[in-house]
Amino acid sequence: MEGSRTGRVDDALWDTDDQDETPEFSRITVRRDAEHLRRFMLQGDHPGVTTGSIVDELDASVSTLDLNDGASRPDVTPEPPSPQFHTPINPSLSVVEPGSSREADSNSSSSGDAHAPSSGHLHEETNSVYPAVHIDVSQPPLTRVSVTTEDGGSLPKQLTSRDDEPDRLTTSRNASPESAKPSPSSLVPSSRVVGPSVFQKVVSKTRPHFLPPKSREEDRKHLADWEAMMKESRAAEERRRKGLQQRRIARELNIEKSIHVWEKDILPDWRVVHRDPTLRKLWWNGIPTKLRCITWERAIGNSLALSRDSYRTCLSRARRALSSGVFPSDILQEMEEDIVTTLPALHIFHPESGPLYQELKDMLCAWVISRADEGLGYTRGVSKIAAMILVNVPTPQAFVTLRNLLERHCLRAFYGGTETKDDVEAYYRIFDTLLADSMPKIYFNFKQHQISPAAYLPDWMTPIFLDHLPFEACARLWDVILLEGDSFLFRAALAMLAVLEPRLSFPDRDELLQLLRGQNKAAIEVAKREGRPLNGGKYEIYGVDEETLWDRIDSMEDWWRESTWRRLTQRELPDL
Repeated sequence: MEGSRTGRVDDALWDTDDQDETPEFSRITVRRDAEHLRRFMLQGDHPGVTTGSIVDELDASVSTLDLNDGASRPDVTPEPPSPQFHTPINPSLSVVEPGSSREADSNSSSSGDAHAPSSGHLHEETNSVYPAVHIDVSQPPLTRVSVTTEDGGSLPKQLTSRDDEPDRLTTSRNASPESAKPSPSSLVPSSRVVGPSVFQKVVSKTRPHFLPPKSREEDRKHLADWEAMMKESRAAEERRRKGLQQRRIARELNIEKSIHVWEKDILPDWRVVHRDPTLRKLWWNGIPTKLRCITWERAIGNSLALSRDSYRTCLSRARRALSSGVFPSDILQEMEEDIVTTLPALHIFHPESGPLYQELKDMLCAWVISRADEGLGYTRGVSKIAAMILVNVPTPQAFVTLRNLLERHCLRAFYGGTETKDDVEAYYRIFDTLLADSMPKIYFNFKQHQISPAAYLPDWMTPIFLDHLPFEACARLWDVILLEGDSFLFRAALAMLAVLEPRLSFPDRDELLQLLRGQNKAAIEVAKREGRPLNGGKYEIYGVDEETLWDRIDSMEDWWRESTWRRLTQRELPDL
């Protein structure tokens, strides 16, 4: 009789092997099973269970089950009722005491019929008490579930584990109440291990996220392929550099061999170059170094009709102003800052050790005094032009050459201050038109990011490219600029953009501006890794050298027309 009653309890609460129903956990099923248990307990006396407590504690919103029933074990001393039955329960919480399905199955099998044929032998009694699981749906998901032990203490969910829960609960039940309380250290979650996770160790940083991870063999193969490609790329770049260097050496040898042609046909009247295509091509290849001084002086001319004593006069006035403290201190400070950044790769204009530092400073002070009558001050960038002239021309003639060069209309507009602002805007429009005709992709990309020529063209024009290109490339550019005039300034600027075109596809405006200023961080890091010097032209980090630039300039012969330049200048600058 007792075994049959216990079997009824098992049939009411647990699924057996011969049942086809899927176990369901809900308020309705829990109330139904509790009602079956209550009716069963009212039929007879069962030690270990207080019927009144069950009836009293039943609530419309809470169902309470007791699976620690001692009725199926007449040979074991009944245990007092579990404290959970006499603890007031919040109506908003649900109490489930089985803990886990594995523990419930174990308890159910131990409370079954001792004489059942399938049992084989009696299971040993376990004195474990299941904790109460409190589910509060009104709380956030992380704090919605809590576990209450026998002594009423609450443990975090992450501290309860299915594997060690029976042993821990048994130990806490047999220990004293003081020792049964969890220690503060056991309530603190263990700190996470610092370092990459297992997924981070195997995930590919370059593989698309929607593809599965590579196998070890595939990853090794791809890494070997990448290293082979990088090796071939470095070898190709080295071959390109050697080829360009050989071309430059061959060109310089041809220039030295053509000195007699220069002395015989060009120096007597340099204007003959405009009428003879052969001599013009010879000029475009570069002026011999020892003939550059006299050639530059004659090509620039002396439209201001300055005497050789003009430099000495202006310099004496500048020295008197410096000694008396009348020379503007802000101009002097700006001049010093400009000299520090002048041709740093040559080391001849360094303020402390440069042999030409004082000569450059004297010429700049004299130039400021010569412009004082016009109400003009110092303009950044003139130090580079003065230094370039001073390298090739003696100081008195260099001052005259500097004054006349900066009086050319385009440079005069950029060095004329606010009075020539309209002319500068006209040159911006001219350059925009030429850029749209020659490189429409770059033009529309700049328009999309609202980058006008004012953002980069003054930095190129004011020092005549000395800040951005290698010294040798600038020397050859200057040779042709003095021959062709202002139009070649814009042609060289377009050639620089053509060299940079593969890099001008950044979707961000700030990155584009950093690249145009020669401050791209990725290119700087690559230059450092390759051991290239960073004190030369700013665009050297992009691989812009003399031969590469002149390849772009020569490729413009198909579409560049001087008539287009004249038409644009007449339209934008009718008073020129």
